[in-house]
Amino acid sequence: MGGGYSYVNQIANQEVNQPANQTVSSDDYSLDRVPKSERKSMFSILLVRIGALTSISQFMLGATLGYGMTLWQAFVATFLGSVILQVVSVLLGIAGAKEGMSTSLLSRWTGFGRIGSSIMGLIFAISLTGWFGVQNAVFAQGIDSVFGNRLGFTLAAIITGIFTTLLVYFGYKMLDWTARITVPLFLIVMGYGVFQVLKDYNFAHLATMNPPGPALGLGAAITMVAGGFIVGCVTTPDFTRFAKSSKDVIWITVIGTFLGELGVNLIAVLMAHAVGSAEIMAIVLKLTGLIGGIIVAFATLKINDLNLYSSSLGITTFFSSVFNVQLNRGMLTLVLGVIGTLLTIAGILDNFTGFLTILGIAVPPIAGIMTVDYYILKTNEEELTTSRKVGVLPSKLETVNWIGMIAWIGGFLVGYFITFGIQALTSIIAGSIIYYILMILFKRK
Repeated sequence: MGGGYSYVNQIANQEVNQPANQTVSSDDYSLDRVPKSERKSMFSILLVRIGALTSISQFMLGATLGYGMTLWQAFVATFLGSVILQVVSVLLGIAGAKEGMSTSLLSRWTGFGRIGSSIMGLIFAISLTGWFGVQNAVFAQGIDSVFGNRLGFTLAAIITGIFTTLLVYFGYKMLDWTARITVPLFLIVMGYGVFQVLKDYNFAHLATMNPPGPALGLGAAITMVAGGFIVGCVTTPDFTRFAKSSKDVIWITVIGTFLGELGVNLIAVLMAHAVGSAEIMAIVLKLTGLIGGIIVAFATLKINDLNLYSSSLGITTFFSSVFNVQLNRGMLTLVLGVIGTLLTIAGILDNFTGFLTILGIAVPPIAGIMTVDYYILKTNEEELTTSRKVGVLPSKLETVNWIGMIAWIGGFLVGYFITFGIQALTSIIAGSIIYYILMILFKRK
């Protein structure tokens, strides 16, 4: 196996051994362990997690399921898809909380090495900056429509892009603040909209009626549920690194995923049955009025600030590993926000969706490889444990783990070409198996 272990140069060593409490606030410990003194309450992180799942896109997913499935079928699809999401989130989330590291930083010592982790960070950044642009377009369209299309899409996109970027600049504390405000308001508006739509319909009839549209297969539905948030699951350590315990991570994941997936999806299923259409958000907006429309539009902000936040962490890791340059995460956020906003205005993100879909298959194997390395092979357990006790990063860092890179590519190819079943799950399993076998056969002791 190539690469071997080597010590990075003096600048990198200074970064690796820097105590976490020396990091400036806007950098949010992007290249350090989060110290115990900076850990957050379970409720704080839970709100951020719920905020990522209680959004317009999640509501529309539920409506799509309801248009082609019965309530029971949609429940089964959502439950099974959620189980996949929870397993990935819990395993990586606990590792992130224990080590106090983001996904891209943790990957240095869980299967990829310095160069490999930089590539992973770049993949996260490209994917999530792209999603920032897509979600910003949704945010802008919502705000523009609320004001009777008087702003125009371009101006609305600039306003929403700048607003989101400035929030993320200030780090996790602003994600927490945003979630505390928008999550309760979004749930209230959705509840009111549901009441308005369902008050003239019999619940038992809606729950037992046949779907109003063409039938949607169970496998396809599970793929939609699992694939729709798999990238968010892989980046779970970006936020659970602030958690105080593994127990907090489990509760955050279980409550957040079930409330966000099952709760929102099943409500949307009933609404789709009531109106006989998958396009129900327009009805909800109409029923809730101007204030409700603004709140629903701002619901996109909850997930988009997470996209930009994780993207900035990935780019920070990339420049640190490849160029030995320690960028300020806050300033980088401003740059990425401008790029994402410009892409939104240019409209080229309409053609970017296919690429993002491919990334949805390429990212999951990373989770499988990291999980196998951290929990089963425990390649760097001694280094991680020793450095964790003194609050610094491990000084021993593999340049590149070629087995990890091969397993990642292999997992992606298997998931891409095997189109039946759940492609995201297929790529995770394939990447994990390939990595485990190759490490057992070729890894130098």
